[in-house]
Amino acid sequence: MAESFVLNTGARIPSIGLGTMQIEPGAVDGAIYAAVKAGYRHIDCAPVYCNEKQVGLALKKLVEDGVVKREDLFITSKLWSGDHAPEDVPEAFGTTLKDLQIDYIDLFLVNSYA
Repeated sequence: MAESFVLNTGARIPSIGLGTMQIEPGAVDGAIYAAVKAGYRHIDCAPVYCNEKQVGLALKKLVEDGVVKREDLFITSKLWSGDHAPEDVPEAFGTTLKDLQIDYIDLFLVNSYA
């Protein structure tokens, strides 16, 4: 299996990532820390998972502890279906950045649940 794939922008997305859906907020920091130490570099999250603040704390600790550099991680998050109106997108995106405690998101997907 390929270690990563090249996107049309030239960015590389790791072929395997850690999804944070259904990880309880109290357990997510340990799961992310262990996964990154084990070699994971792609973390998939979303505001609807109700744990992005804890994901952010884990990412911050990993960088501060020198385990990984931010630029070596690929962070994916999502725009919830209730925030699709153009006037809602900037605030939703800003909240995600703030909760994750990062300056940029590598991939921001548009969720479309009915």
